[in-house]
Amino acid sequence: MSPWVIEALGRTAVGAPVLLLLVFGLASLASRPIGEKSMAQWTAGCVCLGLFSVLAMFAIMLGSGLRYVPVDLGDWVALPEEGFRFQLKFVFDRLSVPFAGLTFVLVGAVGAFANRYLHREPGYGRFFLYFAVFLLGMVVASLAGTIETLFLGWELVGLSSALLVAFFHERPAPVFNAQRIWSVYRIADAAFLVAALVIHHLSGSGDFAVLTGTGPWPEGHASLTSAQALGVGLLLLIAAAGKSALIPFSGWLPRAMEGPTPSSAVFYGALSVHLGVYLLLRVSPILESSTLLCAAIVVIGLASAVFGVIAGRVQTDVKSALAYASLTQVGIITAEIGLGFRYLPLIHIIGHATLRTLQLLRSPSLLHDYHLLENAVGGHLQHDDGLSERWLSAPTRIKLYRIGLDRGQLDGALDRFVVRPFVRMFRWCDQMERRWTDLLTGRISRESDYVAPVAPTAEEL
Repeated sequence: MSPWVIEALGRTAVGAPVLLLLVFGLASLASRPIGEKSMAQWTAGCVCLGLFSVLAMFAIMLGSGLRYVPVDLGDWVALPEEGFRFQLKFVFDRLSVPFAGLTFVLVGAVGAFANRYLHREPGYGRFFLYFAVFLLGMVVASLAGTIETLFLGWELVGLSSALLVAFFHERPAPVFNAQRIWSVYRIADAAFLVAALVIHHLSGSGDFAVLTGTGPWPEGHASLTSAQALGVGLLLLIAAAGKSALIPFSGWLPRAMEGPTPSSAVFYGALSVHLGVYLLLRVSPILESSTLLCAAIVVIGLASAVFGVIAGRVQTDVKSALAYASLTQVGIITAEIGLGFRYLPLIHIIGHATLRTLQLLRSPSLLHDYHLLENAVGGHLQHDDGLSERWLSAPTRIKLYRIGLDRGQLDGALDRFVVRPFVRMFRWCDQMERRWTDLLTGRISRESDYVAPVAPTAEEL
C-alpha cells in the first residue's frame, strides 16, 4: 500500500472531528446558529468519515501485516536548549485502532439518539458543540503516539465532560456537581502532567515508542528501571483513578448523572470512564517493570469493584445504579491490567462500553416498561436477596448498607485529606507573600496584625 494513502487515512481519522468542531464552533462564534437537522447531518457525516478511515486503516494493517503505523504531524513546540519538544504524533496499532473505532461507533449511535432526545431543547446546539469537543478529545487520546498528545485529548475530554454535566445550568445542582467533577479532574490532570515531565526528564522524550522500547504494543519493554517505573506508574495510576472514578475518587461518578442521558451514556457508561484504564494499557510496559506497582493496581481495581457492588445495590435511581455498575466493571478491568493481561481488558472495555451505552440510553423508558410489567402481573415484582442473607449476618449487612448509602464518605475524605491541606498551604503561602511585600514597602511591622490561616468551612468547600 502506498505510504501517502496511509498518511491520508491517518490524517482523515483525526481531521474529521476537527472539521466537526470547527463548523460548530465558528457558527457559534459568528452567532449563526445551525439548525437541528444540519447539526445532526454534520455529526453523522464526520463520524462516518472518521470511522471509515479507521476501518480502512485496520484493513490495510491486516492485509499488509503491519502492527504499528505512525502518522507524524511534526513538532508544534521545540526547545532544543531545554531538550523538550511537543510532538503531535498519532499511531495506529492493536490498541488504538479498536478504541478509536469504538469511539466513532458509540458517538455516532449516541448522536443519533440525542438528535431525537433533545429535539427542540433550548440547549440543542450547545450540546452538540460540547459533543464535538468530546469526540475530538477521545480520538486524539485514543490515537496519541506521545504522552503530550494524549494529555491534549485527555484535557478536551475532561472539559467537555464538566460542561455537559452542567448542561442544565439553570439549576444549582448540576453546576455544583460539575465544579466538583472538574476539581477531581484537576487532581488527576496534575498527576498526569507531573508524570509527563518526569518521563521527559528520564527518557528525554514523550514518545511512547521511545518510552516503551522497541516492538509494537503490547510487546514493548520500558526503558525505565524498577524504581523509576514505580514512581512514574504511581503518578499515572492517580491520573487513571481520577478519570475512571476508581477509589478514592469514586464520589464524583453519581454526580455526573446530572447531565443529559446521552452524555451520561457516552461519557460515564462507555468512553470517558474507560479513558483512565486505556492510559494504563498504553503504558503497560512501564507497569511490567514494577511488581509493587502491579500489586497496587490490582488492589485499587478490586477495591473499586467491591465498592461499586456495595454502593450500587442501595441506589434508588436507575442512572446512579448503572454508574456504580460501570465502576464495578472498570475496577475489574483495572485488576486485569495489574495481573498482566492485555487483550482481555481491551475486549472487556469494548463489550462493557457497548452494553452500558445500551442500558443508559434505554433507562428513560425503563421505569415505564417496569410499571407496565407490574400492572400485567398484578403486583410488585419480588427481588430475591437470599444470597446475601445466607452468607452475611444481619449486623454485617447493616454496616455494608450504611457504607453504600453514604457512598463510602469518599467526598468527605477528599475534603479532609486533600482539599483542606491544600487550602491551608495556599493560605500560608498568601500570608508569607503579604508579609514579605509589606516588609519591602514598610507598611506593616507588627506580628499581631497577621491572622493565622484556619481550615476552610463547609461553605468554602
